Amino acid sequence: MDDSRELCGSVEQITYRNEQNGYTVLTLDTGDELVTVVGCLPQTDAGDGLRLFGRWDTHKTYGRQFVAESFEREKPATADAIYKYLSSGAVKGIGLVTARAVVARFGAEALSVIENEPFRLAQIKGISLSKAQKISEEYRRTSGLREVMIGLAEFNVSPEQCVKIYRELGGRAVEIIRKNPYVVCSREIGMRFDTAEAIFRSAGLPANDKNRIAGVVSYVLRHNLSNGHTCLPRDKVIAAANTILEISPDEIDVVCQEMSDDGRIKFFVLDGREFLALEDIFGSEFYASGRLRMMMRFDGVTRQAADREIARAEKDEGIEYEEKQREAIRAALGKGLLILTGGPGTGKTTTLKAIISIMERRGMKLMLAAPTGRAAKRMEELTGRQAKTIHRLLEVEWDDRDRAVFARNENNTLDCDAVIIDELSMVDITLFEALLRGMSLGCRLILVGDTDQLPSVGAGNVIGDLIDSGEIPVIRLTRIFRQSAESLIVTNAHRIVAGEAPELSKRDGDFFLIEEPNPLRAARLTVELCTRRLPQAYGFSPTEDIQVLCPSKKLESGSAALNNILQQTLNPPADEKAELAMNGFVLRMGDKVMQIRNNYNVPFTREDGSMGSGVYNGDIGELKLIDRKNAELTVRFEDRTAKYTFDEAADLELAYAVTVHKSQGSEYPCVIIPVTGIPKPLCFRNLLYTGVTRAKRLLVLVGSRSTVLAMVENDRKTLRYTALSHMIRGEDL
Repeated sequence: MDDSRELCGSVEQITYRNEQNGYTVLTLDTGDELVTVVGCLPQTDAGDGLRLFGRWDTHKTYGRQFVAESFEREKPATADAIYKYLSSGAVKGIGLVTARAVVARFGAEALSVIENEPFRLAQIKGISLSKAQKISEEYRRTSGLREVMIGLAEFNVSPEQCVKIYRELGGRAVEIIRKNPYVVCSREIGMRFDTAEAIFRSAGLPANDKNRIAGVVSYVLRHNLSNGHTCLPRDKVIAAANTILEISPDEIDVVCQEMSDDGRIKFFVLDGREFLALEDIFGSEFYASGRLRMMMRFDGVTRQAADREIARAEKDEGIEYEEKQREAIRAALGKGLLILTGGPGTGKTTTLKAIISIMERRGMKLMLAAPTGRAAKRMEELTGRQAKTIHRLLEVEWDDRDRAVFARNENNTLDCDAVIIDELSMVDITLFEALLRGMSLGCRLILVGDTDQLPSVGAGNVIGDLIDSGEIPVIRLTRIFRQSAESLIVTNAHRIVAGEAPELSKRDGDFFLIEEPNPLRAARLTVELCTRRLPQAYGFSPTEDIQVLCPSKKLESGSAALNNILQQTLNPPADEKAELAMNGFVLRMGDKVMQIRNNYNVPFTREDGSMGSGVYNGDIGELKLIDRKNAELTVRFEDRTAKYTFDEAADLELAYAVTVHKSQGSEYPCVIIPVTGIPKPLCFRNLLYTGVTRAKRLLVLVGSRSTVLAMVENDRKTLRYTALSHMIRGEDL
């Protein structure tokens, strides 16, 4: 492959384009040859003059092609180029015949006439004044994105980002951004903060410009959503902003007050300390607290009626529920809201099945859901009832700005009497708000989760806040049932939660440690266990049954390094296996892959032939096909086959090894966890506990006994600033 190059020419033909993200395959006439070009090239059309920057690549099937990473464009200048451009269909309302007539009448001035003097188009037979105006409006609309790309070219803003900017800000985007560069860091656009700073410096604005200060304050609050915080102490916001701005803290404080006064951010007091929050996230917690307080006023069946139902269920199932389980069933029937929590082997599933069967016998319609596809699938297997992802339950849709909206809301609520949600620890505050908005006022809500697992990736601490409020019925199951007590996975998980050393000396159980303190050798041993030793000893499939879970993504025993080795071992290169370079690694046909963020726009087909759209964070599947001609790839998940554009494939990672954080909501027959060389910030108890509880039949730790004990001893809980528990208690904020 050659080094980065520059390529100039005119567009001969558009072979393929994804209108959503701008990914394009085109033929470029360089004057010497016709070249295939691929990349994000939105609003390029036949006849355009392009200067492309990128690299040459040789594809096994399609041969030599130029991969464009950025580009500059020139409007078609000659009559011939303008005809080629207009006849390509680039401007809605102009086809072959009209293009010929327009160029014949106006020649090289045709585009200027369309943009500035559309009334002159009406001189051509078949074009009315109204049609001429529509053609002009369409041309100016398509030209708007070009102007954005040209105006922001000096800041290395990618074509994909320009598409987002244009969709959000329209044709005046460059003007808006130059006045307030920090709009590019908004949730909708999501660009890097240093890009906004570069634009700010080029605009020559003063260091204490109020737009800059407000932009930095908003950035600090939005950036910390990824750390789980729905709000931050005012003094911490000012200190963080001051580190970036290097101006007087008093000036920052003044702007914070102005932002609070005009509603851009929320100011409130918790336990005597001043806090700031983004308006939308504050609104999510405020709405959720109000709905929950309303649900707690709901009255159901009496204790006597519930006990009769429990006795009948025990007779039907031939079992006897322990007192905490009975208490949970009574609460589910008697209240509008219940949290059911407990560790592995404590009977959560048995209790939940009893609640479901009793409610169904009473004629109630139930809906079951979980945050991820894998968690929903497991919920189905455990309960014998259909379960969906929460997004699918709420019928997620995609708006014209690529934002998720839910068809199920206050005006179109779910048609059911009760909703049951599993794996509540994974649910962030915005998804929880959406769930509550999709429920009718009389609908019950039963929430199931394990408070000792890692908190949600998104903002908020929903399960912790609900419990900490002290206002919501919570049943915590603690008794380990006899059958589960025979499993070291279960008993060691409970020891870990209690801060006790797990049993590591047994060699004939379902949980054991192989000592290898050297991180590099531990990584090699992990690969050997996954690819050879455990499949031979237990009959496990290395890709379907065994999952390597890593506390960290980095270092020798992290998921990135292990994925590279496992890919080479389990799915080595071959002539018949197409490949796609992506984010510093290679995706290859046959690879085990994981979706790393929600994308509601990816189309899929289910096994029964029905179709839908949406792939979700944590979904694991097999890469079945890489289609370079159509710039698509196909991934087979457990219950559906999805088609990705190459740009959408940026959300896929190799999944032979994944981080413990990414495994939440999933269970695997066999789990291997490297426990050596772990970065100190990740060496804590609930990370180990979460990893251990992902295993169903076998759990193997590879590494250092001292590291395991250090993780057990470190009960550091990730601090999350939230307001939900205070709101539920009805505190005056």
